Amino acid sequence: MPDASHKLKLGALIALVVGSMVGGGIFSLPQNIAASASAGATLIGWLITGVGMLTLAFVFQTLANRKPQLDGGVYAFAKAGFGDYMGFSSAWGYWISAWIGNVSYMVLLFSTLGYFFPVFGEGNTPVAIGCASVLLWLLHFLVLRGIKEAAFINTITTVAKMVPLALFIVLAAIAFKLDVYKADIWGAGNAELGSVMEQVRKMMLVTVWVFIGIEGASIFSARAEKRSDVGKATVIGFVGVLLLLVLVNLLSQGIMAQAQLAGLKNPSMAGVLEQVVGAWGAKLIGIGLLVSLAGALLSWTLLCAEIIFSAAKDHTMPEFLRKENGNHVPANALWLTNGLIQLFLIITLFNSSTYLSLLYLATSMILVPYLWSAAYAVLLAFRGETYETDAGQRNKDLFIAVLATVYAIWLIYAAGVQYLLLSALLYAPGAILFAKAKHELGQPIFTNIEKLIFIGVLIGAGIAAYGLYAGFLSL
Repeated sequence: MPDASHKLKLGALIALVVGSMVGGGIFSLPQNIAASASAGATLIGWLITGVGMLTLAFVFQTLANRKPQLDGGVYAFAKAGFGDYMGFSSAWGYWISAWIGNVSYMVLLFSTLGYFFPVFGEGNTPVAIGCASVLLWLLHFLVLRGIKEAAFINTITTVAKMVPLALFIVLAAIAFKLDVYKADIWGAGNAELGSVMEQVRKMMLVTVWVFIGIEGASIFSARAEKRSDVGKATVIGFVGVLLLLVLVNLLSQGIMAQAQLAGLKNPSMAGVLEQVVGAWGAKLIGIGLLVSLAGALLSWTLLCAEIIFSAAKDHTMPEFLRKENGNHVPANALWLTNGLIQLFLIITLFNSSTYLSLLYLATSMILVPYLWSAAYAVLLAFRGETYETDAGQRNKDLFIAVLATVYAIWLIYAAGVQYLLLSALLYAPGAILFAKAKHELGQPIFTNIEKLIFIGVLIGAGIAAYGLYAGFLSL
């Protein structure tokens, strides 16, 4: 356990939340949303997302305050409520989501550089992958120097990335035209968008992706200077990022029509600002995106290693992942994570996977951990555990947790069958590490209920594997 000099203060925790949420997604948000929804449907979608993610933020805050002994956030909540295999699956799914997200960030970062240097192309040329690999290992050795030092650098990059975003909002607000925003507000003139509810459903994964990282402070709960800061950082970070995202999205719709936004090349914020102020606006956003992605890569490198390290500390992951170096950094977890990121970077040379396809896969992997966290909060309030003298707060927390659970189920529905099956394909191999951890403890691998759940995962994985082979599923 790190000593007091290695603990994280409230500001560092907020920066971890904001830094991990504000990555590449916000810079591509105008096009990503316009490709799926009209301005009116977008408002409905943001309302659902805002309420849903706020309930999740409150869930993480409540669980951090009421179960301060549970380190590791989404992993620990699932294990405490639903057993070892569900806890392992949450850690495994979150971890895979995090490092696949880092691969997508690498692709987007060098795709953005391709705007200035054509040799980087769409971010998956040999030169781009080579440079991404160098960046990956530079971040790796930076983190090995210490979590607190890396978190300090993350705080600096988080502040730096806010500058171009704030400038965009000011300039876009000045250029906003209400008649542009209201034109075909429900998308009736574009049959490809579908019904309003279909538009809302299709935009949900994009809105969820830009909020992933909301649980960042809870992942580092064991390293927080004050446990109460974990909940505060979660809510403060969420509210700030929500305001930022909604303003970027809605102001863009008052500058360019839906069809124009949908046709922009990403990062689409660059195209919007170029429409307002000319070519220098696009360059400013490009530079802002590079800074933002660098900071997000650092945040997620920290989160990737911490989640499986936390799971290994209480024997849900194998013992070798518990090893820390002299700087209190989970070294083996970091090496395993970045080794897999390197492998997937190489795979992108031979595969047509793009930023968006990697984004959707990463998002679908994290939905299950979110669901188990919300469900645990329901269980806690329903049982009255930790609420023995606080009946009024219990009812309030139960209501919020139920809303968060319904929202998480809605997200899994919105992801669609394709990504649910592909998630199963990635969840299934994790049982090897789970079995190793159980063997180290001399315990049976699964309970009877867990056997049935694992069989379901194997069936889904089998369908996904056949689907990829037959061609009716693809990345």
